[in-house]
Amino acid sequence: MLSIPITVLDGNGDLPLPSYQTAHAAAMDLHAAVREPVTISPGSIALVGCGFAMALPDGYEAQVRPRSGLASKSGVTVVNSPGTIDADYRGEVKVALINLGAAPFVVERGARIAQLVVAPVTRAEWQQVEALETTSRGAGGFGHTGN
Repeated sequence: MLSIPITVLDGNGDLPLPSYQTAHAAAMDLHAAVREPVTISPGSIALVGCGFAMALPDGYEAQVRPRSGLASKSGVTVVNSPGTIDADYRGEVKVALINLGAAPFVVERGARIAQLVVAPVTRAEWQQVEALETTSRGAGGFGHTGN
């Protein structure tokens, strides 16, 4: 298991640290560290802090992803999904939520607002060539894989 240093920035101590909810969960839940409820109107975006900072090791990233229940029930999702947190970032983890639903959505303190996946990063190096190897698909874009 990977060990990640974490600093709690929200001093109340009432919020859980990110955690896996089941033994085989791929993502940890992130909780809202708002002091007062935040209302997100339909079509609006709110940047919601999670009350902690972390130090990911070199070669890793954290991906902030939507919670499927929140998205399907309320239309609230992560606007830049997945949001990427790089290994050299040391600020508060925040989630950019957008309300795509029809009704205002209220974010309460401690609410589970997103998920966090820690994953290894593969770094790429470009190799410029005169032409690319051909494939049966070629340059076919959206909708060109048979569906």
